[in-house]
Amino acid sequence: MPVTLNHTIVPAADHRAAARFFASVMGLEELPPAGRHGHFAPVRVNDQLTLDFMAVPEPEGHHLAFDVDPDTFDAILARIRAAGVPYGSEPAHPDNGRTDHPLCPRGLFFKDDAGNLYEVMSPA
Repeated sequence: MPVTLNHTIVPAADHRAAARFFASVMGLEELPPAGRHGHFAPVRVNDQLTLDFMAVPEPEGHHLAFDVDPDTFDAILARIRAAGVPYGSEPAHPDNGRTDHPLCPRGLFFKDDAGNLYEVMSPA
């Protein structure tokens, strides 16, 4: 069996709000609370992967990068713009409003309230 990533923990001050934000921007499914005490707010990324948002007292932001097809990129960008979420083409400038990513034809970065930096990359 090949190695696949099943889930990863994403720290947040308010895990449910962070999961809702991420799911809405990315157009993904927010799942019911999980874990022994419902302390995870999972978001289904694909058939193999969930991001499990977890509340922590002082969240330190993580960097999570996603490859998407051009149509998905366009949909994500439209949702980001509609929600007024700052985005940008560089990790140091996730608010410059550009999508000319240094590693691919189109890409962007955006942050959540916990400082998690999300990267979305498209081949066209």
